[in-house]
Amino acid sequence: MKLPLPLPSRPSTALLAATVLELVVLTGHLAAYPFGIAQERPARRPAPDPGPDPRPGLRPLHGSPDAERPVVLLHGFIDNRSVFVLLRRALARHGRRHLASLNYSPLTRDLRTAAELLGRHVEEVCARTGQREVDIVGHSLGGLIARYYVQRLGGDHRVRTLVTLGTPHGGTAVAPGASIHPIVRQMRGGSPLIEELRRPAPGCRTRFVSFWGELDQVMVPAETACVDHPDLDAVNVRVTGIGHLALPVHPAVATAVREALESQETREGTAPSTGTSSVA
Repeated sequence: MKLPLPLPSRPSTALLAATVLELVVLTGHLAAYPFGIAQERPARRPAPDPGPDPRPGLRPLHGSPDAERPVVLLHGFIDNRSVFVLLRRALARHGRRHLASLNYSPLTRDLRTAAELLGRHVEEVCARTGQREVDIVGHSLGGLIARYYVQRLGGDHRVRTLVTLGTPHGGTAVAPGASIHPIVRQMRGGSPLIEELRRPAPGCRTRFVSFWGELDQVMVPAETACVDHPDLDAVNVRVTGIGHLALPVHPAVATAVREALESQETREGTAPSTGTSSVA
């Protein structure tokens, strides 16, 4: 399926506006960053044991608030949970009671290690809330960590929907100087880790919703933030008018993320599907 053409070589008004917005978002995020350095302290309350991983066809009930799936929020490279302040508020306003953020260390040298940490965190969230499954929203590198957990570590039995925001699913060519960091090298196109994610993933139960911005200058090319895998149930959502940093904070994206998480569609009994939609 053909995706929209890349940006023209001459900067457009939309690109300039998006760049200004990126600077505004960056300024706000730098101010909020210190408040997200510490790991989140979960609210403690007794909850029933969720038991073993659910078998195909077994889903939690959706009819009561107590059965609502938790949402795990996973930040990007050299970032922390403060990036999700606005998205978290938006989800909470619409009834999401179980929202959990995970900070992983910027010193992490292997994405696989971060994926294993995510797996342990998901198990803790399930045990604490009494739920068998979670949804995950990952920004940038966070989405790639979550995809590795789902696709390579068996996390599809715990994750119903994985929403990624500006994640380099196909590897990004940006910032070659940053490749001194091992985890940045893993995010580059053609890396062993990116190639590992291209391997077959038959029976993967998680539903993928990938938001990609046509003005995202961190994802090079922009379409690398799309999920393109024959075994995965994926929808790629094109976001117009904003860049990489604005994806987790933009109101229109927050609304689209909430709608994606509330969708009742599952892969059970159906073949993998791919598609595209857009958010203006």
